[in-house]
Amino acid sequence: MKKEDRHIETKLIHTGEPSPPILGAVSMPIFQSSTFEYAGQESYHDLKYIRLNNTPNHIALHEKLAALEGAERALVTASGMAAITTTLLSVLTTGDHLLAQDCLYGGTHDFLTKDFRDYGITYDFIKGNDPDSWKNKLRPNTRAIMVETITNPLLQVIDLEEVVRFARTHNLISIIDNTFASPINFRPPEWGFDISLHSCTKYLNGHSDIVAGAVIGKKGLIEKITRKLDHLGGCLDPHACFLLHRGIKTLAVRVRYQNESASKIAHFLDAHPAVKKVNYPGLENHPNHGRATRLFDGYGGMLSFELKGGIEAAERFIQKTTLPFVAPSLGGIETLITRPVTTSHSGLSPEERNRMGISEDLVRVSVGIESTEDLISDFEQALAQ
Repeated sequence: MKKEDRHIETKLIHTGEPSPPILGAVSMPIFQSSTFEYAGQESYHDLKYIRLNNTPNHIALHEKLAALEGAERALVTASGMAAITTTLLSVLTTGDHLLAQDCLYGGTHDFLTKDFRDYGITYDFIKGNDPDSWKNKLRPNTRAIMVETITNPLLQVIDLEEVVRFARTHNLISIIDNTFASPINFRPPEWGFDISLHSCTKYLNGHSDIVAGAVIGKKGLIEKITRKLDHLGGCLDPHACFLLHRGIKTLAVRVRYQNESASKIAHFLDAHPAVKKVNYPGLENHPNHGRATRLFDGYGGMLSFELKGGIEAAERFIQKTTLPFVAPSLGGIETLITRPVTTSHSGLSPEERNRMGISEDLVRVSVGIESTEDLISDFEQALAQ
């Protein structure tokens, strides 16, 4: 069987592994060395050095990540934000313009609204579900369009196929943050996206014990981003590489369980009289349910909801749960619960959050791999109080 014909479960385990195994080790060793012997490389960027993200631990991850999404190349970074910022600063320069989805992760939103001006880069937000309006925001200097597979924290799914068509029609680089879906549920390069970004801190690692990022996509673009990263210095250390490498191998079993568990919890909440609204693309009443069903292999492990009692009810619910950790981040094996206005989107002004539809009482849940029945029972008792 050709490597490219293998199923994703097999790629998770075997792609990128050294062959033959190093000294017979089944697990990839940690190469805890900053420096490697010179081997005649002619380019600075080819020297074997940790800061250049090209030691054996990095190379194994790069090959595995590219294979998972059917891409030509991949690159790991020191964090998800390092992946996002380095990518944007590689494809955009002074005088360029970006189109960005109007509901982005808070850190990305802040980088666009608070840092872009320092680089002389401009942007416009576009309504994800109104493709007919995108052309009105185009400028002669527009170079790229950036969206998210599933938005944080409202779980919207925009017309991703139209994003690719629009980018190709207008010669734009298409960039997508695929963190919420993971390669198990959606593989952007297979649908025509130029660049796929991940916060590997979340699902790819899955154990809430490292911070890392990834950029996956076309060879020429990844090489360009790699050179920018080499100078900015956002490298991933070998031990974090090892932990990410290990965590990725269980991605399929974790995410598929989380898909199933989150779906059951979303249906439970949707039917509960104390719940005003549930945001989960797997619900039949979700406005993007049909699109998510067509595009994705699973609806993900993230959901958000609002209670009828407002902020007080939301805070009381969070305090009364016993299994979830009240904490930011997502995608780990443990269930996490938070109000985005206090964590992921706290850097936005109330006006910006209102424009995005993020209410003060919105509760976001990252479903872990605990018993689904236990989580529902815990949520039920918290709602009763």
